[in-house]
Amino acid sequence: MPSDIVKTPIGQPFVELSVTDSTNIYAMTHIQHNMATHGSVFFAHQQTAGKGQHGKSWVTEGGQNIILSTIIDPNPLVLGQQFRLSVAVALGCYDFFSRYAGEETRIKWPNDIYWRDRKAGGILIENQIRGQQWQWAVAGMGININQTLFDPVLLNPVSLKQITGKTFDPVLLAKELCKDLTHRIDMLFNTPFAILLEQYNQCLFKRNQPVHLKKQNTRFTCTILGVNEIGELLVKDGPSDRFAFGEVSWG
Repeated sequence: MPSDIVKTPIGQPFVELSVTDSTNIYAMTHIQHNMATHGSVFFAHQQTAGKGQHGKSWVTEGGQNIILSTIIDPNPLVLGQQFRLSVAVALGCYDFFSRYAGEETRIKWPNDIYWRDRKAGGILIENQIRGQQWQWAVAGMGININQTLFDPVLLNPVSLKQITGKTFDPVLLAKELCKDLTHRIDMLFNTPFAILLEQYNQCLFKRNQPVHLKKQNTRFTCTILGVNEIGELLVKDGPSDRFAFGEVSWG
C-alpha cells in the first residue's frame, strides 16, 4: 500500500444537527444523493432512532453524549478488508476515551468501548457496495459522556462523568475525537495493518482471560487469545479455536 495517501481530516465539515432519527441514516442519505465527501461528520444533539449492532437500537439522552457519524472513502481498501476500517475506528475511539478514563479502557470485540466491565460506547459501520467495489463507509459512534441515568434495559452502561466526576462539552469532545479518528485512519492507509492490529489486540477486552460465550444455544467457557486480521476471535479451550463476528455472543 502506498505511503503517501492524504485525505481530508475527519470532521471537515463538522455538521451539528439539533435532532435527527439516526446520524448513520443521515450520512447514508448524503451518499445516496451523491453528496458524500470523505471526512464529513454529522453530530446530533438528540437522536430518535439510533442504530446499534445486529439491528439493536442505541438509546441515549439528548444533549449529553457524543452521537456522530462520519463518511469515509475506503479506497485503496477492497472488499474483504472491512475489518481493517473497524480496527482503525475502534482505536480512534479508544485513544479518545482512554485519555480521560485511563488505562482500564478496553475494546470489546469487535468494536465496543468498555471501561472495566461496563460499556461506554458503541460503533456501527455500514457500507455502500456496488458490484465488487466498496465505495463508501459510514462509521457511526455513540459514546456516553455526561449521562448518569440510563434505561434499565441496558445492562452495564457507564459514562465519562460517572468515571471522572466531571461534566464535559460533548461538541468539543466530539471534535477532539475527530482528530483521533483522523490519526488512526491515516495510519490505516499509510502503515502496515499488522501495526494497527497489534495495538488493537493490546487493548482487547478480556484478553488472556477466561470468558463465557454462547454459540446458538450452547454456552461455553474459553480463553481469549486475540483477534486475527480478518476479524475472527481467537480462543483456546473452546469448541473451536476461532469465531467469526456474529457466530458467537457474549454471555
